[in-house]
Amino acid sequence: MEDVLKIKLSIANRVYPLTITPSQEEGLRLAAKKIETMINKFEQSYSVRDKQDVLAMCALQFASQLEQKALDKDHVEEHVQQKLETLNELLQSHLSL
Repeated sequence: MEDVLKIKLSIANRVYPLTITPSQEEGLRLAAKKIETMINKFEQSYSVRDKQDVLAMCALQFASQLEQKALDKDHVEEHVQQKLETLNELLQSHLSL
């Protein structure tokens, strides 16, 4: 069994103790840092004082980014599939000569 770490992450002036695997630590710390940066940005840009509203805006921002990346990936996969089919047809036509 892999070792576990006990860490504490601070988000929106609250500390969250977590038990994680060592491989998760860097990603979680980077995510917490991004959340804090986004919280500060929203508080400055929109004069939002309620932490719950700010956290909801952060959640929406991250979720929309994730969904957009999934949509973009699907579009790229379709484009690559079409290119491969075209290339395959071209190869088949040349091989059948």
